[in-house]
Amino acid sequence: MSVTLRNLVTDTFASLEAKDLEALMRLFADDVVLIDPHFPVSRMQGKAVVRESMREAMGGMLSFGYTIVNYCESENGRCAAVETATHHVIREGMQRDFPQVFIFEAADGRVTRLQAYEPYGPHGIIGAFLSLARLMRKLSGK
Repeated sequence: MSVTLRNLVTDTFASLEAKDLEALMRLFADDVVLIDPHFPVSRMQGKAVVRESMREAMGGMLSFGYTIVNYCESENGRCAAVETATHHVIREGMQRDFPQVFIFEAADGRVTRLQAYEPYGPHGIIGAFLSLARLMRKLSGK
């Protein structure tokens, strides 16, 4: 029986919610790439690096929560875009609810790339200009 990408996606979220590191790692290819701005190093490659980062993340969370809102898969079944309603509880009890998008890529029944996109605005000088433009628009009543 072959593993579908949809199964890999749902199993990834289920493993995170269960904080089951070994189950999660079984879903990943040896050279998996994980990209997530929530981590101290946002781009990680290889199971050893991803395992350690995920161990630290799981240790800092009381719970992970993902509800799939939209699921879109490529015709060849190797890439999916997944929108989630994310609900996390940090170890200190602080709750975080936000929308999130994940891009999954897979080959040979394993996740080869997983990239998270959060709804945070642009940073740096572009973010400063955007914030200023929004403030000016708000003050002008537009």
